[in-house]
Amino acid sequence: MDDRERDRHAVGTRIRQARTAAGLSLRAAAQHIDVSPATLSAVENGKTGVSIPRLRALAAALGTTVPWLIGEQQSTPTSTHRQRDQSTPYPEPNDGRTHTWREFPPLDIDPVLAAAIDSFVETGYHGATMRSIAHRADMSVPGVYHHYHDKQDLLVRALDLTMSELHWRVRAARREAATGRERVACHVEALALFHTHRRELAFIGASEMRSLSPDHRRRITASRDEIQYLLDDDIDAAITEEGLSKDHARVAGRAITTMCTSLPAWFRLNGPVSPEQVAREYANFALRVLGIRE
Repeated sequence: MDDRERDRHAVGTRIRQARTAAGLSLRAAAQHIDVSPATLSAVENGKTGVSIPRLRALAAALGTTVPWLIGEQQSTPTSTHRQRDQSTPYPEPNDGRTHTWREFPPLDIDPVLAAAIDSFVETGYHGATMRSIAHRADMSVPGVYHHYHDKQDLLVRALDLTMSELHWRVRAARREAATGRERVACHVEALALFHTHRRELAFIGASEMRSLSPDHRRRITASRDEIQYLLDDDIDAAITEEGLSKDHARVAGRAITTMCTSLPAWFRLNGPVSPEQVAREYANFALRVLGIRE
C-alpha cells in the first residue's frame, strides 16, 4: 500500500467514525454530499478519494472539522458533536432522571394514551372506540376528546412514542461500541430489549401500521427505515472487519430485524427467560447469521 492509499484509508476511517458518532446512516450522510451510499461506502473503505468541497459538506453534516477528518487535528471537536446531539429529533428522555438504554422504567404517559395502548393491544385499532378508551381511562368521552382529536391521533402518538424510544436507545447502544461487530451486537441487543420490555408498543407497531393515514404511514415508515439503515451500516462495517462477503448482507439485515420485531408474538415477561437473556442470545444469533464466530 503506497502513501496515497494509506491516506485514503485513514480519511475513510475517520469519516466512518464521525458518521457513527453523529448517528447518521450511510444513506443519510451520502445525501448531504450528493453521492450514492455505495460511493460513500467506497470512500469510508479507502477505495476512492473525496474532494475538499465534499469533505467540507461532510464535516458540517457530521459535526466535526475538515482538519480532524484528514488527520491534521488529533482531538475530536466534542463541542461541535455536542451541539449536534442536542438538535437530534430523537433525544433521550429529559425528565431529570438518569437513563441508560438497557433500563426500562415505567412509561410516563397520560391515562388516556395508556388506555388507548391497552385497547389497541386487546381489541385492535378498529375494535377500539373512543368510548371504550374513555371507560378504560375512567374519563368521560368529552374529556378524552379534550386531550386527543380522535382515535387516529392516539395511534399516531403511540407509534411516535415507539419510534422515539427506539431511536434514542439504538443510537445510545451504538455509541458504546468501538467496532462494527460490537455495534451489530449492541444494536440487536437494544432492539430485542425494546421488543420485550415494551411489548405492547412493539405489538402495536407490528400490527397497526396499516391503520395509519397515508401521510403518517409514510413518516413512520421512513423513521423505521432509518433504524434499518443504521443496522445495514453496522453490518457492512462488521463484515468488512472480518473479511467476509457482502453478497447477502441486506437480506441478513432484514432477517435480523424481523427476528427482533417478532418477539412480541411469543415473549412474556413472566416466562422462563428474561429480556436480558433473550437480548444477549439474539445478539449472538445475529453475528452467526452474518458468519461471524466467537
